Amino acid sequence: MRACRCLSVTLLLPVVVILCCVSSRADAQQSDPNASGLPHPAERIVLGRSAVPLYGPWKFTVGDSPIDPVTHQPLWAQSGFDDSHWETVDLTLKSGAQNPISGVSGNVPGWTARGHAGYWGYAWYRIRIEVDSGPGVHLALAGPSQVDDAYQAFDNGRLVGAFGDFSSRKPINNYAQPMMFPLPQAVGGSSTASTRVISFRVWMQPQTLIQPSEVGGFESAPVIGEAAADAAVHHVLFDELVRAYLWLPIEAMVFGLLGLLALSLAFFDRSDRVYLWIGGLLLMISIDSFSGAFAVWTPSVSALYDQVSHEVVLFSLQYAGWVMVWRAWFRQRRPLWMPWALIPLALVLMLSCALSENIFFTVVSNPVVAAAHAVSLLVRLVLSAFLLYIVVKGIREQGLEGWLVLPAVLLAAAAEFTHELQTLGWRANWFPFHVQITLPVASQLLLVLVLAVLLVRRLILSIRSQRLMALDVKQAQEVQRVILPESHTTVPGLAIESEYRPALQVGGDFFQIIPYPNDGSLLIVAGDVAGKGLQAGMLVALLVGAIRSTAETTSDPLGLLQALNRRLLGRNDAHATCLALNISADGVVTLANAGHLPPYLNGEPMAMEGALPLGMVDGAEFSVTRFLLQPNDRLVIASDGLAEARNPEGQLFGFDRVQELVQEGKTATELADAIQVFGQEDDISVITLTRAADAAARVSQIEPIEAALGL
Repeated sequence: MRACRCLSVTLLLPVVVILCCVSSRADAQQSDPNASGLPHPAERIVLGRSAVPLYGPWKFTVGDSPIDPVTHQPLWAQSGFDDSHWETVDLTLKSGAQNPISGVSGNVPGWTARGHAGYWGYAWYRIRIEVDSGPGVHLALAGPSQVDDAYQAFDNGRLVGAFGDFSSRKPINNYAQPMMFPLPQAVGGSSTASTRVISFRVWMQPQTLIQPSEVGGFESAPVIGEAAADAAVHHVLFDELVRAYLWLPIEAMVFGLLGLLALSLAFFDRSDRVYLWIGGLLLMISIDSFSGAFAVWTPSVSALYDQVSHEVVLFSLQYAGWVMVWRAWFRQRRPLWMPWALIPLALVLMLSCALSENIFFTVVSNPVVAAAHAVSLLVRLVLSAFLLYIVVKGIREQGLEGWLVLPAVLLAAAAEFTHELQTLGWRANWFPFHVQITLPVASQLLLVLVLAVLLVRRLILSIRSQRLMALDVKQAQEVQRVILPESHTTVPGLAIESEYRPALQVGGDFFQIIPYPNDGSLLIVAGDVAGKGLQAGMLVALLVGAIRSTAETTSDPLGLLQALNRRLLGRNDAHATCLALNISADGVVTLANAGHLPPYLNGEPMAMEGALPLGMVDGAEFSVTRFLLQPNDRLVIASDGLAEARNPEGQLFGFDRVQELVQEGKTATELADAIQVFGQEDDISVITLTRAADAAARVSQIEPIEAALGL
């Protein structure tokens, strides 16, 4: 049961009486029992504008009253009922008495400490008082602010109010809260003195028996007095209740904000799941704390619902959640079975907690409850062992972060055994400034503090890493600007234009245009590496360097592709499509292809045999094509980024539209612009090459060349 919510706060009655009384006097004197003819004497109380605690003596008995067949009201609430054979209970406060759960002063023992240990169910309290209130004074009754667990209040047999829902056989109760009930005016005579029998029908649920305090019925005295004075007492008591549990909404807001912050970090770093675990767990704790605040301050949440949600469901999920948080934080992948083991462990913990918390008290026998508590203890020990294993492993692997987490995890592990520690006499509650702080709350605050420090540390490291990565990307961009040719390249007899637009900051397309002045030929190499981003950019730099070095010894396209293939072998997923062609001074073109898209010759895609990309197989065979580039012929080499462009509706640009643009004679810049307007998805690289018209001066040489090529 949520230990910090089971009892309310007590009365600061001496202070209240001093503050509230304008003219008050309380005089209790024993009346002559023979004169009254009543089973026991009435306590005489004279009231002005004041409120007086009803310390007693009260008459008490366990059990429930039969119903009067005439009035249809409980017989034990009637003013004429003889209660002389009942027990006598005195609620007078003892000096220094303190509620062991809420920490407030003024607590008196319940019926389990008065000879009824282990009893739960109905019980009755009765007191006979003679009230002299003065003319025109409206009286009110404040119920006990500390009570287990629900009650109905009667004045001379008339029901004047209730705390809890008594519409069913077993009442639905809330956590104890201050309540005030107006009392009806006395009937008969002009005298302001009246004799009243105040009765309380009290119900305690079986779950309350497991609390580490002397529970059962009244744990503070009711108060009777003038309505305004009683209202002042009620106000003071409720303020004390709010202050005692003020940490609940504060915890809920702090944990909720931290949870939302952690979830927002997950959007910036989707690769790290720890932010999702942290955010989800902190939001769960926040919801639990908000529910607790509603439970202790309002009647909107029943005590049973709060007990099931807090002590059974959320307790188990939070325990397993902390295991996953620290496992994800330290990036531990082994043992692989641990996350799967948490599912049945959490379910078993829920069931064992529900049984051991007396939720099914009337259905399950005591041996089963004891066995369930043993199972719950065993599961909590296993989960604590998981936590300690993760942290110790984190210390070995990461050092500082593991040492920072260790004290918080040790305290959190101890907090999960609060009931057992209290049974052993260990203190688990503290009350700084009259605000209750329990061991579980202290452990959660320390865990969140450690998490906040670690998150700030990780954020600083992440920012530093991102700055270094941004510097690396910038340097890679500079490298690509250096290694890629200018958009316009001047070669005698050829008009060449190129355009390169990466999809990300660093692209994976590449091309090189290398002229050979000694024989007037030209080598063009174009390709596309697998992947995008910085890794692809580094692979591009590798390939461009290999192209430049290989081109110094050979201009043969097939030999160049074979050299590049050997360079990429054994580099894991380093693959690339590539097209290499050599154009001689007289227009003869030798083209070798390694899985690249075929070029467009005069608006039509060239027919080429298929081949594997570079880096796939050692000794791979690449297709080779030879043809003659005649004057005014136009050759367009494009990457697959043109056809793979996609608009916001998800429609692909497609090869047909690319071919239409090529046939329209679009320049490389115009082709790239059209793709970007449509919706760029991949890197765009375009090379257009047109043979000059003055090459007709060598027309006389074309026929022998065609014959040699077999064209």
